[in-house]
Amino acid sequence: MKKIFFSTALILSGAFITASAQSTKTTASGISFGIRAGVNLQNINGKDFDGDKLENKLVPRFQGGVLVDIPLADQFYIQPGVLFSGKGAKEKDTDINVSLSYLDIPVTFLFKPALGTGHMLLGVGPYVGFAIAGKVTDDNDNKATIKFKNSITALESITDPYFRRMDAGANLLVGYEMSNKLSVQLNAQLGLAKINPEIEGSSNDKTALRNTGFGLSLGYRF
Repeated sequence: MKKIFFSTALILSGAFITASAQSTKTTASGISFGIRAGVNLQNINGKDFDGDKLENKLVPRFQGGVLVDIPLADQFYIQPGVLFSGKGAKEKDTDINVSLSYLDIPVTFLFKPALGTGHMLLGVGPYVGFAIAGKVTDDNDNKATIKFKNSITALESITDPYFRRMDAGANLLVGYEMSNKLSVQLNAQLGLAKINPEIEGSSNDKTALRNTGFGLSLGYRF
């Protein structure tokens, strides 16, 4: 599943970038840069080692970064970006707080029809994330640094918290950009790749942890 998604995301990204390069040879001035920041409500969903559904609580996390609007056709854009994204969750029964920091690279297909004095924003596309740091905090404020590996031993699984470094999934957004180029946006992120490592020698394939979230952000396009 993960390999298929990565391949699809790369093909889509390559196709979008190629198309945008061709369509903007004579409209380079239409390319614009923007910044965006806001608060996301994040969670880690999926199943635990026994195959039981996880019951975590949402946690607030910051997201912000830079984006580029590249025109494809009238009202249609491709919007790549680089975002710092906080993710994680809080366990419902124990209040153990998982905090993960990612660099996300979204590639969004954006539709911007005129609405009033501004433009409506409708977007969908893949993202790939790279974890750069993380920690787990218990209800006594004890902290453990998260380590990143795709595969771990049985001993490592009980001595330290581990996650995979890479994340991937889909983004959805809806928003409004005003005539002064300020915008407000609602977004949803659906993680499709497992972020838990495989345990060497274990035949258990029930564990499946995935990032999910939604949030509100403000942006400005230069």
